[in-house]
Amino acid sequence: MRKPFHTVMGGIILVAACLSAQAQSASKAIKISGDVSKPLNLGLADLRKMPVTEVVGREKDGRERRFRGVAVAELLNAAGAPTCGQLRGENLAKFVVVYAADKYRAVFALPELDSSFTDRPVVLAYEADGKPLAEAEGQLRIVVPHDKKHARWVRQVTEITVKKAQ
Repeated sequence: MRKPFHTVMGGIILVAACLSAQAQSASKAIKISGDVSKPLNLGLADLRKMPVTEVVGREKDGRERRFRGVAVAELLNAAGAPTCGQLRGENLAKFVVVYAADKYRAVFALPELDSSFTDRPVVLAYEADGKPLAEAEGQLRIVVPHDKKHARWVRQVTEITVKKAQ
């Protein structure tokens, strides 16, 4: 039995819409916004063109993994957030909120992300052990290898926002 033409076309349109949504989501993987001079919308291809940072971290189960991505400090610098010599006075009261697709959030003080304050980078990872992140992790994941707990290892990252403390 043949399916009606409009059913077949409807299926094709639905598949095309899904593929288009996936392409848009892949092309704009993360938004950098807030108290920055150059807000950014970056895709995975954009992130892969930025300086690479690799860190080794242990998952909650103790398994060691090598993560590859971009230092959050690099992203903030590209977006025009205050860095290095600008991190004094009122800029020391600025912080970063990392948002996940499931509404999870984590906070970092701006200086704890800056290389002039610390030698321990926080990374927005797009690979683990040489492969793209697992589906449950999302396209992007924050990795904080020096934190004793994994509460700030945000999965499915969608946005990083710089804010001022009130």
